[in-house]
Amino acid sequence: MANQTVKRRTFLKASVGALAFPYVVPSSVLGQGGAIAPSNKIAMGAIGVGPQGTGVMRGFMAQNDARVVAVCDVKSNVLADRKALVDAHYGDTGCAAYGDFRELLARDDIDGVSIASCDHWHVLHAIAAARAKKDVYLEKPMGLSMAQDQALRAACKRYGTVFQFGTQQRSDRQFLQACELVRNGKIGELKTINVWSPGSSAGGSPEVVPVPEWLNYDFWLGPAPATPYTKDRSSNSLWWFISDYALGFIAGWGVHPLDIALWGGGDKTACNLEIKGAGVFPTEGVANTALNWDVKVQFESGVRMNFTGYPFPEEWKKRYGRTSDHGTAFEGTEGWVHVDRGGINAHPQSLLTTEFGPNDTRLYKSTHHQRNLLDCMRTRAATVCGIEDAVAADTLCQLSDIATRLEKKLKWDWKRERFIDDPAADRMLSRPMRSPWKL
Repeated sequence: MANQTVKRRTFLKASVGALAFPYVVPSSVLGQGGAIAPSNKIAMGAIGVGPQGTGVMRGFMAQNDARVVAVCDVKSNVLADRKALVDAHYGDTGCAAYGDFRELLARDDIDGVSIASCDHWHVLHAIAAARAKKDVYLEKPMGLSMAQDQALRAACKRYGTVFQFGTQQRSDRQFLQACELVRNGKIGELKTINVWSPGSSAGGSPEVVPVPEWLNYDFWLGPAPATPYTKDRSSNSLWWFISDYALGFIAGWGVHPLDIALWGGGDKTACNLEIKGAGVFPTEGVANTALNWDVKVQFESGVRMNFTGYPFPEEWKKRYGRTSDHGTAFEGTEGWVHVDRGGINAHPQSLLTTEFGPNDTRLYKSTHHQRNLLDCMRTRAATVCGIEDAVAADTLCQLSDIATRLEKKLKWDWKRERFIDDPAADRMLSRPMRSPWKL
């Protein structure tokens, strides 16, 4: 893709090993009536089209200058349904369907991909996309280890990938406002950040059952250990909480408010830190990620951060008033600001009517996460949550998970991305992958 324009081949070129585009194309697709011509549209593929992946894909389908041309999933029933959804949206049968992500990435007419596969596949899919010269929208969290995060960052830099992390709160006005208030010292000197998210779930039957006929289970497992299929193992309500496939909601949900904590904290949270945590883990069933956690972080700058799953301490509810099962609250010497998807509140309330001056720090403004990626694909500019910010947010998730498992104080070197004088903790920064998959 060249600067300022997307180097699109054509919508009418036959796809590799899949359905070709129809010979009869609606006039709107051909650029009549003020619509955008096919040669100027960004062609997107979608890898992993479960509930979350479908939501992200719909965000791209809503953009007039983009078109979803291919979908991929290892669940054949889901794949067929999503192809039908895309075809109905465009009024033709042009969406190709793949069970193997490598076939989708082999197409030279695809400019970018959205990736919303299971967490243990995220990095492998994204690295393969970068190597195939596709730009990437990656659902959060990033990887199952720091080594995976680092490998993806290196690939994005090597191949010039325009990368957007699925921390879509950065494209919501109230989160931008909260972080700008903090960055500009409107709450005084930042002292404490309180962060919370929904906790994980327990359960999952250990009973071994036949693999559903619609699931390519070996491909679903991919780099994860070979494990007999148990009831509902591949269900979106269960795999999130099995450590072979995810870190649980300490990362899967926690990355959202943690990302906002870093965005608002700026340099004060981009420094060496000490971290200690404890977690409550399931005692039966196949789910084995922390149900809840209490993580304390002391940044070298002097800022403290408390990170927990919901329910959070009762005193926070009393202090911040309107709260929900997730949120980020910044406390300073002259006030506080609390933000979640339900809105923003502050003390004093006059903070919410603050008018920023020409000398104030203004953060990157995006009003739509998918739209932001498409714009940056054309200009090759940085997105609102690029690879460096994504790795930083995921790092706090990784450290929190490790801290809850070791239950001892750990020191982290932010620049070297290693623990300080703790080889045992360093060994937890990577994990093996089942052959033939590797970074």
